[in-house]
Amino acid sequence: MPEVGYLVAGVVVAGLITLALRALPFAILKPLRKSKFVQALGRWMPAGIMLILAVVVLRDEVAKRPEQAWAVAVAAIVTVAVHLLGKRRALLSIAAGTACYVLLLNLL
Repeated sequence: MPEVGYLVAGVVVAGLITLALRALPFAILKPLRKSKFVQALGRWMPAGIMLILAVVVLRDEVAKRPEQAWAVAVAAIVTVAVHLLGKRRALLSIAAGTACYVLLLNLL
């Protein structure tokens, strides 16, 4: 059995490393706010990530049910339309597109 001092030292070192790793992003945040590159990433990354997510989900749904690809297309169009007409509320457009897709699959 290791000595108590050894165990306490191990816990203290692990705690200090954890604290340093959690504090590091906040320490470097101020200089990054002024960076043109980070500002450009902040503008384009959310749309890019959503595009990648949409392509992957739509591709998987069409591959899973090729005979019902029309439902995927209609739901995608509804999602985009609600997003553009509904003041760009993401939650509303996602809910409308999901509801449309579920209804199309179950009712038709």
